[in-house]
Amino acid sequence: MKKILFIEDEPALQKTLASAFTQEGFEMIQALDGETGLRLARQKKPDLVLLDLILPKMDGFEVLRQLQADPETKSMPVVVLTNLEGMGEVQKVIELGAKDYLVKTNYKLDELVEKVKASLNI
Repeated sequence: MKKILFIEDEPALQKTLASAFTQEGFEMIQALDGETGLRLARQKKPDLVLLDLILPKMDGFEVLRQLQADPETKSMPVVVLTNLEGMGEVQKVIELGAKDYLVKTNYKLDELVEKVKASLNI
């Protein structure tokens, strides 16, 4: 069973996505802030990290930076899922090593699940 770590500070979105991915056979690990998310990534070794950029305690850019800097988490695919649409943000996260950049409002739940599966080559 593939594990996804979802780092998102909005509980309603956490719940909705966790439900959708669990139904698809994924194990969901959830974090409501960047610090917790980074710690869980190191402890649980998920197959993929879904990462928001606007987070309490540590923003998504810094989480991504630290994941990439750590040899144990560097190869973990990270898909950024955010409401930030600026080209600067997109460029920055791709340069930091994110596999994909998805804007929340542009995707339906089933499309999001398909994107994650594609990132995992499922």
